[in-house]
Amino acid sequence: MSRAERLVASPAVREVIPHDPRYSARWHRHDYPSPIARWNFHPEYEIHLTTAGSGRFIVGDQVGNFAAGQLVLVGPELPHHWISDLAPGERVVGRDVVLQFHDRWIRACVDLLPELAQLRPMLDRSTRGIEFLGATAARGAELLEAIGAAEGTARLVATLELLGTLASAPEDERRCLATEWIPAQDDPASAELVNRALEYIFGRIGDDVRLSVAARIVGMSESAFSRSFQRASGQTFSAMVRRLRIAHACKLLDGTRDTVSTISRTVGYRNLSNFNRQFLAETGLTPTAYRTRPAPTP
Repeated sequence: MSRAERLVASPAVREVIPHDPRYSARWHRHDYPSPIARWNFHPEYEIHLTTAGSGRFIVGDQVGNFAAGQLVLVGPELPHHWISDLAPGERVVGRDVVLQFHDRWIRACVDLLPELAQLRPMLDRSTRGIEFLGATAARGAELLEAIGAAEGTARLVATLELLGTLASAPEDERRCLATEWIPAQDDPASAELVNRALEYIFGRIGDDVRLSVAARIVGMSESAFSRSFQRASGQTFSAMVRRLRIAHACKLLDGTRDTVSTISRTVGYRNLSNFNRQFLAETGLTPTAYRTRPAPTP
């Protein structure tokens, strides 16, 4: 298996975003491949700009193609990854420009500053991932790049201008990428419940995942955990496990040469027929048809 395929095959991990007390939001640029360029999720929002190259992306349960200039807003806890098509030993320098900020910060800003109320619908929709297109994407990319060179109030103003530009995007210059993943959380306890459950699921996505174990991890009875998880995430625990496994399978079908039966086992299905049924129910295609479908446009 190539290095690129090994990156694709890895299950999602919870990324810890380092906090810099000088800034409200973390801006950084990184190469690809990079240790932080992997399938991951985190409680922060992420505005992600691809500056070079092309390849495949996964946001939630959506897998598609990307090209330089793609600008995406990823909501909290939404798994995501961008995988470039590389020749052996190739490296894309500065491929990703990223701005990450916590829900507590931006919601507090919105509560205190009425002028920012227009951000609320966009923040809520970001749980599905939002791709920006056309003039909005071009202007958003300019502003995102400018944030990295700014300091003090100029940096904060540029950040708010970027958010305002994205929030005011016309309908034909934005599109949601994934189906509803996890509703935005106003309750820290509910958010933590989902976070810990997701860590457990991702840590064992290719093995046996049990509601009883997840309940024990968070210190709840099975019935109480089941109710709380569904209320917090908008879906049952078993549905979440299934969707994450099928999303991982989509990534493997797009990014590796593994057989369908191998991928079935990799994502935790011991019965190939059951995997085929679940994949068809989730995507509308069989795994073979999914792999041989025409490539989606960037």
